[in-house]
Amino acid sequence: MNAVPLQLLDTFLLDYHIGHVLVLTFVLVMLGSLPLRSRKILSLNAVLFGVIFVAVPFSMTDDIVYRAFGFLLIVVAPILYTTAE
Repeated sequence: MNAVPLQLLDTFLLDYHIGHVLVLTFVLVMLGSLPLRSRKILSLNAVLFGVIFVAVPFSMTDDIVYRAFGFLLIVVAPILYTTAE
């Protein structure tokens, strides 16, 4: 069994933080829920990730952009939910 050296993996992961992981997870969840064709599910996922973006400590994301994106999702997603059929 060929194992990847941990130093190589560590140097790759050092460039990323929890904000990047949350954005990637958000995109994957949204893409995963698109085949369901339900705006209610999309908006509920957006609200959930908005709360997660706001609740993550500021020291873990290193940028205010992620928190602002969370507030934007919290504001926009309920509007999408109410306009969904």
